[in-house]
Amino acid sequence: MARPSSSHDKTKPYPEAWEQVADLRVFRTTAREWDRLATWRADMTKRGWKLLRVTTDDVELVAVFGKTKSDLSSSTARSL
Repeated sequence: MARPSSSHDKTKPYPEAWEQVADLRVFRTTAREWDRLATWRADMTKRGWKLLRVTTDDVELVAVFGKTKSDLSSSTARSL
């Protein structure tokens, strides 16, 4: 039986179903550092990554970026 996904899972801060449709990147930092990374976040967006979720607790901020697998396959085909 599949384990229900938890929004507080430290290793996967996103629903398991997201893995089936997207390539995901999890970024962990402090809220203070997150504010200082505005240029980096803009660069991720320019490269086709979408900010899917941001969560925070007392210690860290967790951001999940994703590209759908269809986006990945079309970008690979263009580079060939």
